[in-house]
Amino acid sequence: MDVSHLLDELNEAQRKAVTTESKHALVLAGAGSGKTRVLIHRLAWLIQVEHVSPHSILAVTFTNKAAGEMRERAQDLLQVSTRSMWIGTFHGIAHRLLRMHWQEAGLPENFQILDSDDQHRIIRRLIKEEGLDEAHWPARQAQWYINARKDEGQRPDAIEHMGNPMTAQWVRIYELYQASCDRAGLVDFADLLLRAHELWLHHPSLLDHYRSRLSHLLVDEFQDTNSIQYAWIRMLAGDDGSVLVVGDDDQSIYGWRGAQVENVQHFRRDFTDVQVVKLEQNYRSSGNILEAANALIANNEDRMGKKLWTADDKGAPITLYSAFNEQDEARFVVEQIEQWLGKGRRANEAAIVYRTSAQSRLFEEYLLKASIAYRVYGGQRFFERAEIKDALAYLRLIQNPNDDAALERVINTPTRGIGQKTISILRLQARESSLPMWQAAQECARQNLLPARALTALQVFMSLITDMRERMQDFTLGNQVQGVIEDSQLVSHYEKEPTEKMESRVENLRELVNAATAFVLPVEDADAGMDDLQSFLSHASLEAGETQGEAWDDCVQLMTLHSAKGLEFPMVFIVGLEDGLFPHQRSVMESGGRLEEERRLCYVGITRAREHLCLSHAEVRRMFGSESHCRPSRFLNEIPSELIQEIRPRMQVQRPWVGARSPEYPKPSSIKQDWPFSLGETVSHKKFGSGTVISFEGSGEHTRVQVNFNHAGAKWLVVAYANLTRS
Repeated sequence: MDVSHLLDELNEAQRKAVTTESKHALVLAGAGSGKTRVLIHRLAWLIQVEHVSPHSILAVTFTNKAAGEMRERAQDLLQVSTRSMWIGTFHGIAHRLLRMHWQEAGLPENFQILDSDDQHRIIRRLIKEEGLDEAHWPARQAQWYINARKDEGQRPDAIEHMGNPMTAQWVRIYELYQASCDRAGLVDFADLLLRAHELWLHHPSLLDHYRSRLSHLLVDEFQDTNSIQYAWIRMLAGDDGSVLVVGDDDQSIYGWRGAQVENVQHFRRDFTDVQVVKLEQNYRSSGNILEAANALIANNEDRMGKKLWTADDKGAPITLYSAFNEQDEARFVVEQIEQWLGKGRRANEAAIVYRTSAQSRLFEEYLLKASIAYRVYGGQRFFERAEIKDALAYLRLIQNPNDDAALERVINTPTRGIGQKTISILRLQARESSLPMWQAAQECARQNLLPARALTALQVFMSLITDMRERMQDFTLGNQVQGVIEDSQLVSHYEKEPTEKMESRVENLRELVNAATAFVLPVEDADAGMDDLQSFLSHASLEAGETQGEAWDDCVQLMTLHSAKGLEFPMVFIVGLEDGLFPHQRSVMESGGRLEEERRLCYVGITRAREHLCLSHAEVRRMFGSESHCRPSRFLNEIPSELIQEIRPRMQVQRPWVGARSPEYPKPSSIKQDWPFSLGETVSHKKFGSGTVISFEGSGEHTRVQVNFNHAGAKWLVVAYANLTRS
């Protein structure tokens, strides 16, 4: 068989990774080095050259989008269908296993996946029922605690609280939450992975079956794996499996949600005969951008080490703008984008990235003033929208009436006279009798535990769900969704809202019908015995948990640095490069590698740029209602000055010297000045008292001076009227 086509388009390092004969391999793939190409060609190599059965390969990615791309590209390369192959996300593959082995996993056959929003609603309700003050026991913090424990593989009974009452209370909330999910047949995202791990742990014969069946494991974005995911891979591989992982320890930026960059190092310790291949040739960015990224990340100590390079030119220098304040920064960035568009470039080729989402506001304001279309990346996805979740909740109840989260969402949507008092009685009955709320409602009806009017309203609702389930069981999926929307009267409910909002909701409900009509039952779901509705509901839940965005219009992209990972643009602006903002204040103050993760985040931001990279910081920034003088980010000092071209502000501003490299931050004496005070001089004001001069703006009678007063903080004053005196 001629397999030369598998290697022709690969460079030397990529070929080495694709053709490795080692049992295990760790591919350190730098940004833009073609890791997806390596994974796909490795998959094809195993099938075409090593004659491995396609059904013996498990390929794991971190997003559904990446899994779909891998499946399509592998199919094009192999010219055979990949629909039945085990290619998917950790959550998707775990879900497939649990559907196939629901009995062994201790789950009901029609279990439902609980998304993050519904998980939060359940936890918040349980905290309230416990009589806890949510100000001291926030539902979001409880949600984080529960998911973090599951990511570590811990059930409530395995957590030692060592007499600590706070830990004991969190564990109690975890217990209540898990009991609620178990009664209702609900599985959250973290539980998918934990239950899949426990499935093999408690059923050795099943583990042996899958070890012999899935003998070759390929794992993408390995640096983002958490404890349970890594344990899952190790368990499945056993002693005989072959594992190839692809990752980049320099791009591990999700430690705050459980990812452990240490897994990259542990892989070489935990597996024998590991070949390490470094992919260092970059096909995305210019030479100057890569040199800046290399210099920055070299300051991290605990890394395996690699150096990106490109066969292309050095390209344009990196530009640095030292803005007077955040308004000046936003103005400058938007002006640069206007010039970019004036050269015939497209708006969606430019991205503004920032450390915190709150920074987007000013850029949105200035883009609007300039009539430039923009999109804030990471907005609400289709399956997360309220009207869609309402319709899906009805469908989930048809599928499984014991789904408490779905029942609570729609029991009084549209309004049908079932108030919070009735719902509280149902919750109490469910809790005392250890029953799902649907069965508790039946008990309330039998025992006349509700007032007549409330009982009638409840019975009407339950009859509606029962009638829909019986009448629609033979409908096509599209007709089921259409029928639920009509019978539930959701459209009439939303028609009471303002016109524009109503039209958007109704259009979304119509699109849900379209999505259901076009839905094709995946082979793996059919193999697991799922029907169209089960599969569609699972697809919707998994999509709602996805982090990647949808297709973009031709508009400027605004996003956080975390959201930017995996993306690339010809022009990138990284804004707000100030100590305390980026790196974030928490990372500067805390230990445990937080500063190194912030530096990796900056590295990720830099390597998103293909042609032009512009960095900016503000000397003064208003935060939490007051202006603060800002130090330029320490990361700017870690980029060689010869790579940077500074763009001076349009206004005349004297910069304080902060000890950075002199070309960008000159000493005061090196700049001609005609102001009445010197930087660093102590002055007094009749109202504000004593303070230090930290900056100037303007000239002549319009000169403004910024003074950091000892008690009043930083103030901008017009020199002609301030009556400042030297102290």
